[in-house]
Amino acid sequence: MRLRSRLFVSLFAALTASAWAALWWWNTGPYARYASHVSWADLPGIGAMCRAVPGASDAVAASLHSVAWLLMIAAMMLPTAFPLFDTFRRMTRSRGSRRALVALLIAGYVTAWAAFGFVAHGVDAALHRLADHSSTVLANGWLIGAATVALAGVYQFSSLKHRCLDKCRSPLLFIAAHWHGRSARRESFLLGVSHGLFCIGCCWALMSLMFAVGTGNVGWMLALGAIMAAEKNMRLGRSITKPLGVALIAWSGWIVVHNAGLA
Repeated sequence: MRLRSRLFVSLFAALTASAWAALWWWNTGPYARYASHVSWADLPGIGAMCRAVPGASDAVAASLHSVAWLLMIAAMMLPTAFPLFDTFRRMTRSRGSRRALVALLIAGYVTAWAAFGFVAHGVDAALHRLADHSSTVLANGWLIGAATVALAGVYQFSSLKHRCLDKCRSPLLFIAAHWHGRSARRESFLLGVSHGLFCIGCCWALMSLMFAVGTGNVGWMLALGAIMAAEKNMRLGRSITKPLGVALIAWSGWIVVHNAGLA
C-alpha cells in the first residue's frame, strides 16, 4: 500500500516536473515569441500555410496556445489539486478500475481548465485585436493591465472566492458530496470537472494576470502557482488571501500613477 502511494506521488511529481521542463523549453526556445501575440503568419513554413488558407493563422494560433495552456495547467494547477487526487486514489484503491478512475478524475479537472483557457484566450485575442484597430486603446494599453491587476486584487476579498476555497480545502468532504460510485467512471470524470470549476472560482482572477504579464513568463507562473497552492492547501493560506489582495490593488494603483505621470 505504501509502495503504491509512493509510486503515485512519484508519477505525479514526474508529470509536474515534465510540464515545467516543457514550459521552460518553450520559453527559451526559438518559438517563445510566437506563444504570445505575434502573428503566426510570420512563422517560416507554417506562415506560408497561414497565408494560403483563409483562417489558418487563427487555427494554428488557437491550437498552439491550447497546447501551451494545457502545459501551464499541468505545471501550475495539478499540484494544487493533489490532495483531492490522492484522497480519491486511496478511497478507490480496492476497485479493479482504480487507475482508470483516477485518470478520468484528472481528465475532468483538466477539461474544466481547458474550457476556461479557451474563453480567456478568446477575450485576450479580442482585446489585442481592438488595440490593433484603435490607436487610443493601443496608446493606453496599460489601463487594461491596471484593470486586470485591480480586478484580481478586489476578487481576493469576494465571498465567491472564499466559498470556492472552502470547497477546495476539504477534499474528503468534496468527494463524499460528488462521488457515490454507482456509475463510477462517469462520476469520476464529473467529479474532476466539478472540482475544476471550484478551482477556477478560486483562481481565475490570479490566472488572468498571466495574460497581463505574458503567458510564456515561467517566473510568473512559478510565483502564481506557489501562491495558489498555498492558498488552497497550506495553513497559512487563509492569512495570505487578503494581504495579497491589498498588494495587487496597490500594484494597480502604481501602474496608473506611473503611466499617468509619463503621459
